[in-house]
Amino acid sequence: MPGITTPLRERKSRRPTGLPNPPMMLLVGPEKSGKSFEAALGTGSDLLGMTYWIEIGGSEGTADYYGRVPGARYEIVEHNGTYQDILDAIRWAVAQPPVNGKPNMIVVDNMTVLWDMLSDEQALFARRRAERKAQENRRRAPSLDDPVVIDSDLWNRAKDRWGEILWMLRRHHGPTLLLARQEIVTAFENDKPTRDKTRKIKAERNLPAAVDAIVELHSLGEAYLTGVRTLHWNVKPGETMAFPEFSVDTLMRRLGFEEAAAARQVTEVRPDAYLQEQEQRNQQQAPRAQQQRRPAEHGLTSQKAAALIKKALEDQNDPEAALQGLREEWGIRTLQQIPTESRLGKMSADDLITRSLAYIKSRAEQQQAGGQQQEQTGTDARQSEAPGTARPADQEDQAREHHEPPAAPSTPVQPDPEPEPPAEGAAPPPPDPQAEEPPPGETPEETSAAEEPQDLPAPPPAKRAPRKKSNADVARQALLDEAEVQARLKFTTVRDHLQPVYAEGEPGLAQLRDFIQGQRAEAIALLEENDHATLADAYRRAPMPDLGLKKKFAPYFDSAPAGQ
Repeated sequence: MPGITTPLRERKSRRPTGLPNPPMMLLVGPEKSGKSFEAALGTGSDLLGMTYWIEIGGSEGTADYYGRVPGARYEIVEHNGTYQDILDAIRWAVAQPPVNGKPNMIVVDNMTVLWDMLSDEQALFARRRAERKAQENRRRAPSLDDPVVIDSDLWNRAKDRWGEILWMLRRHHGPTLLLARQEIVTAFENDKPTRDKTRKIKAERNLPAAVDAIVELHSLGEAYLTGVRTLHWNVKPGETMAFPEFSVDTLMRRLGFEEAAAARQVTEVRPDAYLQEQEQRNQQQAPRAQQQRRPAEHGLTSQKAAALIKKALEDQNDPEAALQGLREEWGIRTLQQIPTESRLGKMSADDLITRSLAYIKSRAEQQQAGGQQQEQTGTDARQSEAPGTARPADQEDQAREHHEPPAAPSTPVQPDPEPEPPAEGAAPPPPDPQAEEPPPGETPEETSAAEEPQDLPAPPPAKRAPRKKSNADVARQALLDEAEVQARLKFTTVRDHLQPVYAEGEPGLAQLRDFIQGQRAEAIALLEENDHATLADAYRRAPMPDLGLKKKFAPYFDSAPAGQ
């Protein structure tokens, strides 16, 4: 924030502790140079409580065999070979408590296979992306012999997954030993090959910078220290020095592990915090922008609002949907700032829409209760009951003549007070819902028993126009569709899947949304385990709710084998 010199919050400073972190060591070398053997031998150190061995890749498979090394003391953490399960195995090892009051060590054998797996994932994803683009552009899909370029965004994704592994290892409160292969390659100078040879670690190129010590095993019993971060050892920075009689126990002691801190002192950077700041800023600016919007900006006046509400009430298809459409078009905040005046008094346009919706609901209930009589005179009743429309005097007199009992001679009949006419341009108010239903205007000829047959079947009820679904109904249906997708991915029923949220009755829209959003991580993990990275990535970026999610998963479920 340029221009701000005052600290945004109260801060404190502290003196350095002078304690080293629990070391993260990297042991590299070519094939059959003794990396795994030295790691197994180092698990017998008296500085350790227990060692948890995570073996990645089945090309070597020495974790079980090296358990017979004299003094070896470790346990193998099993996994299914997928990235998520390997990460969870590391997470489990980090969470284990110390044994006999001593910290535990984690061995990862090896990091080369892990980076190869992440690279292969992105190569497969790039090929699928090329096939999808070729299908969209109606071109020939690339064959297995055609090269496919892995875009930079895919390499960034692989680096993110690699960084998550190292981030979890840095949460460990004990030493960590990483194994990786080393290759002898041709040295380049000015992008041109030379006759010299050099050694290169076959892993992600930033791995050496993430560890505290690097030891190279050129052959059995021949070790060299090529990089270290310590004050307990008199070494010259940038030089490679021989490490006679190398062992993991000796390396940990020379790194000062005996007096190391209880946990690694590190403050991780948070690039995602920038996105969170932008989201918070947008959320704070949105209400201010809505408050600054004036009714005049939209050209909506009191007379225009009243005319629109009246037109919506007179809609022959669905007046309720027309009134809701006014709210969606102009916004509740704008309608609340527009004053209107009617027989019901002065109120905002939004309140007038609310009263009009209540009137439509009461009219529908009266029509349903009226049954057959209201259906026969539906057209006349709608015209007579429409707000702001007066009934003809002769029709009202006829109705009273046929349906009202004569009044007593001593009690004069008081005429109904004339209703006060509504203000000009204002929407007609809804009638009193407690008023009696006015009798239909009939003549004696229309109700004569001699002319009207008595055994005619009742006419069918008039079909109302289909009611437009509200936004809440659409959102709930989209959430239920996503719940069905999640249930099919977990091989269970929708009822069992939604049982936790429906235990106390039908949940609210927000409660249902939060539950389904919380189940997304498990569904995405299942897709990735089944090698559907493209669909998992699309599901990860899907909005909440996604109206077309069920269609996106239709090809996946249609292609599944029978019984799944």
